Amino acid sequence: MKKFTLTNFVQKMKDPRQRKYFYALFGGKLFGVGLVFLVMMVVSLYMGGTNKAHAQTNAAISATNAVVATTNGIASTNTPAAAAPAPPDPPYCSPINTLWVLVTAFLVFFMQAGFMFLEAGFARERETINVLLEGIVDTCLCGVLFYIWGFAWMFGHGNGFIGWGDAAGHKWYCLQNLPDTYETTGVATLAYFLFQFAFADTCSTITSGAMLGRTGFWGDLWYSIGVSGFLYPIFGHWAWGPDGWLNNLKPAAFHDFAGSTVVHTIGGMIALAGAIVLGPRLGRKFKRDGGGPMPYHNMTIASVGAVILWFGWYGFNPGSTLSAMDIQGIARVAANTTLAACSGGLAALLFVYPRSKKWDCGATVNGLLAGLVAITCPCYWVSPLGALILGAVAGVIVILATDLLEYLRIDDPCGAWPVHGACGIWGTWSLGLFATGQFGAPTSTGADNSAGSVVKGLFYGGGTDQFIGQVIGNAAIGVGVFVAAMVLMYAVKATGTLRISKEGEQEGLDLHEHGGTAYPDTTTS
Repeated sequence: MKKFTLTNFVQKMKDPRQRKYFYALFGGKLFGVGLVFLVMMVVSLYMGGTNKAHAQTNAAISATNAVVATTNGIASTNTPAAAAPAPPDPPYCSPINTLWVLVTAFLVFFMQAGFMFLEAGFARERETINVLLEGIVDTCLCGVLFYIWGFAWMFGHGNGFIGWGDAAGHKWYCLQNLPDTYETTGVATLAYFLFQFAFADTCSTITSGAMLGRTGFWGDLWYSIGVSGFLYPIFGHWAWGPDGWLNNLKPAAFHDFAGSTVVHTIGGMIALAGAIVLGPRLGRKFKRDGGGPMPYHNMTIASVGAVILWFGWYGFNPGSTLSAMDIQGIARVAANTTLAACSGGLAALLFVYPRSKKWDCGATVNGLLAGLVAITCPCYWVSPLGALILGAVAGVIVILATDLLEYLRIDDPCGAWPVHGACGIWGTWSLGLFATGQFGAPTSTGADNSAGSVVKGLFYGGGTDQFIGQVIGNAAIGVGVFVAAMVLMYAVKATGTLRISKEGEQEGLDLHEHGGTAYPDTTTS
């Protein structure tokens, strides 16, 4: 056995294969050590945390009343009567709101099937299994991380930048010490957790759309931990946390009803960082170099995936009312969501047609998704006409943003940044323009349209205050996420696991990483 010396180590590190092996081995050992400490921390938190529900039950049992009855003229003391169930904490609980949130959470979760179809269709045939498995594993990983600390960091009380538990100082890690209902919603906290997990999973899946075809599976696991475990819950807390700093922004508080910024801008900016750090796929030739986008392998499943996503958006947007009692608000949000998707798809189709004299299905698919992304922020506060207009603008923006990436030689196979990043920015800003000033906010018992709650945009006489608030909030999250994502992607790249080897990419990720193909009866060239 060769004796280890510093000289031998330096010589080996000059060999790219040895260097990659070292990074992978060293990174694996660090991961193992970190996992051990994580398990120790989780067990400690779980075993040491107070169980509020258990404490409530004990208190209820101890508060029993003795019933004195007279039988045949003899006074006797009966056994204590059964204790009444403890009241929920906070005291208001709405079964119908909880059921509404659960049903819409299931719809949002079903969007994962749409993402898997869409990305697999836009990918090449030889990386189909890789795309599908990434979608499944990212979902599993996100669920575990959101359970351990993600939910506490994003939706717990803390400070303006990160949360951790309730206002009394109890930690929510591993879903311990949760109140029965979340804040003033009347929704069971675990139902709210499930709804928000589905949102977090969506953000994670957006990222992979720009990185498919050349990302190693180990690299996908590393960056997914960073996205689901750190970037999304921390930056999301800024806008959606109970004490997030953007809630107190001046001159007007930042608003993002269902996530044009929190979900889509965050996901789009991480996707852009990943595409930049990875570089283009082998053989990718851009338009300015005499080439163009690589052909999609299956537009059938891509188109079906887009319609599944559209269907899931009826959970994404109407479900964000968190209240089945706001019947007019739910109906308005659903109608606005539909109209923005319709105008976005048509605008993209008609905008592309003069270029090639062809009716482009891929552009139309991304156009309707662009309309959905754009309406996600302002859907509660705009009119149907406003939804049509801002959706159509998004349909044009997504094509122009795709052209920009092509010019910059950035390879984004699914258009993740044009759809989610660029149109998430537009959708967030559009609230400051199209909010009608008629609608305030949904509550657990209905809509609050009082004067102090309504949101009014520039086009309806509201001035520029709301628009400025939207721009500041969106820029703070978007720029912050992009910088953090660049650091994350370069860190994963340093381990040698982010990008698959040249030989692996040429062979195809399905064979090289997963040992098979999605279409075994066909020959992949």
